[in-house]
This record gives sequence, structure tokens and C-alpha cells, in this order.
Amino acid sequence: MTQRMTLYSLEIEPARVTALSTQDGHPVSHINIGWGTPDGIWIDTTEGRVYWTNMGADANAADGSIETALLDGSDHKVLVANGLVVTPKQLTSTPGGEHLYWCDREGMRIMRCRRDGSNVEVLLQTGTYPADVKDATRHCVGIALDTQNGHLYWSQKGPPKAGRGRIFRMPLALPAGTDPANRNDIELLADRLPEPIDLHVSPTLGKLWWTDRGAPPDGNSLNVARIDEHGLHDHQVILRELNEAIGLAVDASGTLAFVSDLGGSIREVILESGQARLITKQASTTGLCLIIQDN
Repeated sequence: MTQRMTLYSLEIEPARVTALSTQDGHPVSHINIGWGTPDGIWIDTTEGRVYWTNMGADANAADGSIETALLDGSDHKVLVANGLVVTPKQLTSTPGGEHLYWCDREGMRIMRCRRDGSNVEVLLQTGTYPADVKDATRHCVGIALDTQNGHLYWSQKGPPKAGRGRIFRMPLALPAGTDPANRNDIELLADRLPEPIDLHVSPTLGKLWWTDRGAPPDGNSLNVARIDEHGLHDHQVILRELNEAIGLAVDASGTLAFVSDLGGSIREVILESGQARLITKQASTTGLCLIIQDN
């Protein structure tokens, strides 16, 4: 039995979901988003739905949203909006999982809601909007779930090209009676990174991967480190010289990764060797989600 890999990507202009064949990079389908700046994407094949974040159209307004549609583009719904999110970034969940999780960059928080958009919750608050919005060290961007160990990972990228990026970990559950702005169960895993963005974690393989859009030589890159109960170890830069790296998708075996950048390039990367090939060039691209199905 063979497997078919489809890579779903978010293009900024026009704002749309583009599904690509990983073999030749040819578009398979499009879903028109219609407005704003899409950034994070998650697909649940059990539901046949795609979920995405939209950072909004006005950089100075809390006009972001969490949206969803069926994979054919029908039944498009806005799940969370109306000022409840500011600039939502990477989005994640688990197949059939109860919640969607995302980082809200200028909102300076980590949030979740149920799949129908109800019960919007703040799990972590790193600053107050709009008072602290100019402090980019508070900006939460990338997110990854480790349900096996009950952990949530996220990145705070810091100011552009400033070398002040960080990666953190905390329990998925907010402790009873705890204020999201004063959690005491947070682990700082990596500091002084160029500008970490999207994350992918594999507790089975004991690895964490991330993109970084910071300054060279270690920015604009794809990175990996070992992860265990003690933290991050043996950080390595797998691929350099990307053009404002953003999106990241990794297969379940940890063999292949796909990386997008704001230059519109999407590359397939053999993780063991770092060998990369360009599979397509399109409009500026943010989030990625890889779907593998049996033929």
C-alpha cells in the first residue's frame, strides 16, 4: 500500500488555503479565505475540516479570528472573533481532540477553545493588551502539544533580528486557582535564540523542531533539539539561508520536514542530512499542515 502526502499551506495574498502535492508541488485545491492575514493551520481528517487563524486586517486593532471550513471549502465558519483575539498565530490540536490551541501574538497570551468556538479560555498571559504590546519579548508565536506527557510548548520571538527569542514549556492544564498571568509552573527551555517561530514536537522521538526567522548565521533556519523531562539538549541548525522562515510540518517518523517562508518558497528537508529541495514557489506563505493518507 502506498501513501499520498498532501501539504496544506496558507498564502497571504490572496488569502487562501492551498493544498499541494508534495511530489511535484502542484496545487491540488484552494480555499478562499477572503480577507486578512492567515497564519496558523490545523487539519483534522476525521472531521474533514481545516482550521486556521487570521491575524486580521488592521495591525492596530483586535480584529483577529479563528475560522474553519470543510476541506472542499464549504461550511466556512468564524469560530472566535469580535475582539476576543488580537493576532492569533500558530494553531494546533490533536485528531478528534476536544480543543483548539493557539498563540495570540499582540494579545500576549496562549488560548484555547472547543472545536465549535465555545468556551474560549486564556491559559497564559504574558502582558496586557494594548499597554504592553510594544514589548515584543512578551509576544507568543509558535505552539506545540505533547498530550503524551501533558505539556504545551511555545515560542516568544522577541524583537525582529534581536537575538532575544525563547522557547518555553508548561503543563497543559492550568492549575486550579491559578491566574494565567502568574503561573509558577513554566520552564524556560531555550534563551537568546535569534527569533523562533513555529514549533513541532514528537514526544515519541524525543525531539522538538522549530523555524527561526531571525538574523544569520543561525536565524532564517530550521532547527532541532532533543527534548526530555529535563529540558532541551543538543540544539542543531539543520538548514540555513531561508527567506523569513515561518511554517513547519514534520512527518510522524521524523524523516521529512516541510518549511515555508515569507518569500513564498516551500522546501522539503531530509532531516537526517539537511538536504533540501524546493517543491514550489508561491505567494508569501505562513502556516503548513501535512496530511498523509493511504492510497
